[in-house]
Amino acid sequence: MDVDPTNAGTAAGWDGPAGDLWVAKADLFDAGVARYTGPFLAAADIRPGHDVLDVGCGNGQTTCAAARLSGSGTVTGVDLSSRMLDLARRRAADLPNVRFVQADAQVADLGLHDRVISRTGTMFFGDPPAAFGNLARALRPGGRLAMAVWAAYEEQEWISAFRTAAAGGRPVPPPPAEGPHPFSLGDPDRVRALLTGAGFADVSVEGVREPMVFGPDVATAEGMALGLVGATIDELDEPARTGARQALRASLEAHLGPDGVSYRSAMWLVTAGRAG
Repeated sequence: MDVDPTNAGTAAGWDGPAGDLWVAKADLFDAGVARYTGPFLAAADIRPGHDVLDVGCGNGQTTCAAARLSGSGTVTGVDLSSRMLDLARRRAADLPNVRFVQADAQVADLGLHDRVISRTGTMFFGDPPAAFGNLARALRPGGRLAMAVWAAYEEQEWISAFRTAAAGGRPVPPPPAEGPHPFSLGDPDRVRALLTGAGFADVSVEGVREPMVFGPDVATAEGMALGLVGATIDELDEPARTGARQALRASLEAHLGPDGVSYRSAMWLVTAGRAG
């Protein structure tokens, strides 16, 4: 796999511990963002015969959904994580029009497609202008880009609660405005500027708010939350570790409802066409 130097650290993470985590929690993650998936696929407007590229396809849920919508079209899932792609291939075993490729979408030759889609997969590019330029080149004239990306950090109750608990109750500053990190495309003005500069046109950014569900019960949700902030807690001394785990569990218990443990969250649904 040819990886751009700006993505080397990200590739090592996703093809290592981060990939292992999301393979182990694949079904929980898919269920957690389930209320976003329908609107995202609707925005993608995949029709029979469309060739589709799924960028940062992860465990392959959206790739498989695109394959069913496309029918006779070809659907290609691209990701940095060999572990996640292995699971994606197993999930797609009954879909003859799907293939998965381990590649850095920032620099790979991606071919030409009618749709380029990504659910929470485009926020981690080391060089976003170069990456989105490459995605623009992968889109046929008349095609469409559709992305679901996390809105700003401040709009995500879940990550703020988890990080505050992991820090022993101390306020935690948000990450820098630019990534790579999950909220690097949280500013719609930045998204529009990046896409327009990369060769896209008619950029639309629509906000969607849905609960992020971390599990049907507190114990399951705790496993998900520790996957995100457990390393931070492990760096604390023993009394602080105990306090952080208690604070995290208390937060999860306070957010347990009929649908499971859920927190407020928000995404942008981004669509664009190829300019020219």
